[in-house]
Amino acid sequence: MGRLVSEVVEAGETARVVQRIGSADGLAIDAGVDAVVDVTLPQVSPAVVAAATAAGVPVLVGTSGWSGERIASLRANRAADAPAVLIVPNFSVGAVLAARFAEQAATWFDSIEIVEAHHAGKADSPSGTAVATAERIAAARAELGPVAAPHTDQRARGQQVGSVPIHSLRLDGVQAKQDVLFGGVGELLTIRHETLSSAAYAAGIRLAIAALPSLAGVTVGLEALLFE
Repeated sequence: MGRLVSEVVEAGETARVVQRIGSADGLAIDAGVDAVVDVTLPQVSPAVVAAATAAGVPVLVGTSGWSGERIASLRANRAADAPAVLIVPNFSVGAVLAARFAEQAATWFDSIEIVEAHHAGKADSPSGTAVATAERIAAARAELGPVAAPHTDQRARGQQVGSVPIHSLRLDGVQAKQDVLFGGVGELLTIRHETLSSAAYAAGIRLAIAALPSLAGVTVGLEALLFE
């Protein structure tokens, strides 16, 4: 993702890469940096956000692992004049639309589960996209209550997020794929999104970087830029 972000920025005309920080480097941010893009690991990402905030520059977070609880903590511990943080669980416009559709369907079905598959090298599970989707489903069902998910005491039933079971697959030959399954009386609705190439993230990266200078506070998801 770091290479892809660099390629997208360098191919455009409104921004340029002035500093690259890798795992062997410290988190000192150069004076000429106007914004930081974080595509690291879940355990590293909060430190990157803290370093950007301390340097007084906004940060785009493209790292998985930012759950609702972690985002709430970030919001609660920020100064009022702190630079903006934009957290994007998935840069694919198609994935954002699929999550939006799942949120709309959530109030019509009580039986809902998520199956997500990623390449074998993905460090975290469930994916940030799956967690964000489950949290949005839970929020949409706030007045209806939790989904119907029997036998969740069994390990094979997946990890529950917002009462929604999430099943994670890590396989060679897969880029990224997510199915949100809605079971009803006599019917099954599946909302599927599959990423076939990292090129699918380019449009979302461009959109997020272009929007970052105009944002304030903590913003979550491309949907905040696409629909509002």
